Amino acid sequence: MKRAWQRMLSGRRLDLLDPTPMDIEIEDIAHGLAFVARWNGQTTGDHAYSVAEHSLLVEELFARANPGIGARWRLAALLHDAPEYVLGDMISPVKAAIGASYGELDRRLTAAVHLRFGLPATLPAPIKKAIKAADLVSARLEAEQIAGFSAAEADKLFGRPDAGLIRGLAIRLRPPPEVRAEYTARHHALLAEISA
Repeated sequence: MKRAWQRMLSGRRLDLLDPTPMDIEIEDIAHGLAFVARWNGQTTGDHAYSVAEHSLLVEELFARANPGIGARWRLAALLHDAPEYVLGDMISPVKAAIGASYGELDRRLTAAVHLRFGLPATLPAPIKKAIKAADLVSARLEAEQIAGFSAAEADKLFGRPDAGLIRGLAIRLRPPPEVRAEYTARHHALLAEISA
């Protein structure tokens, strides 16, 4: 049988077919996501726009769209793309071409990540829907600001976001170590808020 696990920098050995919460570390997630490029790297700037940077933006948009929402669900928003630290970020057309097998890997990893950090393996439908809405707004901003889409094309594909929701937000392209540190710090801050 072929190897189905990956050695993490923390020393953990993550079985991709049967991941367990005990093999999940936030430092591994933050490191991986900070080095995974969104849009297959087809963005402007001197640094790739990482999944970690995107996740920070999604968490911010989710919190803005849901004032007063608990830290537990903001943590879920921050971790919404966590499986990509080992699966990579595939654009939607590639995911569709691969089919159900990708979705199953993603579901297993998501469940393990959620359980590791005290979230339900499967999020409640309204929370999942709200995170997806924030994810779509993020994609809309990214499309126009860094991925070469015109405003009209981005609106057609992703919808026009509420002006108040995105006021003052700008896509940032930063070196991976800086993004990794902010992602890890945000994770720790949300966990501390949950346990307070």
